[in-house]
Amino acid sequence: MGINVNPFTWWNGASWSTWFYGLRGMTRVGEDSLGNVYYEGGRNTSGAPRRWVIYNGSNDASRVPPEWFSWLHHHIDGAPDDALPPQRAWQKPAVPNMTGTALAYRPAGALEKGGKRAAATGDYEAWTPEG
Repeated sequence: MGINVNPFTWWNGASWSTWFYGLRGMTRVGEDSLGNVYYEGGRNTSGAPRRWVIYNGSNDASRVPPEWFSWLHHHIDGAPDDALPPQRAWQKPAVPNMTGTALAYRPAGALEKGGKRAAATGDYEAWTPEG
């Protein structure tokens, strides 16, 4: 994000105050495949280290891959590259939430797919007030 785009906003990336004050004393832990950067430092109220993510682009929690989600929520202690086994060949990469985009799931019968669905079959009978 450009310097003039988000001086006070948080929804389209880290604000100035996050960059200048929030990350002071934090240690950069790593970066994921989407370009999100992860930091650790200080302590929260339970005594655990505070962990942060600075998103590459819009702030959307579905853009955090599962391995980094585990690290953010203290399910694992070390960075995912060190603490987790390598990814298996059959595992698919994480995909962000596509709701509201052209790639969103559209079931049969959705208006975006023409609004036509297969006729109901089986023992369904429509209710009528007369009978």
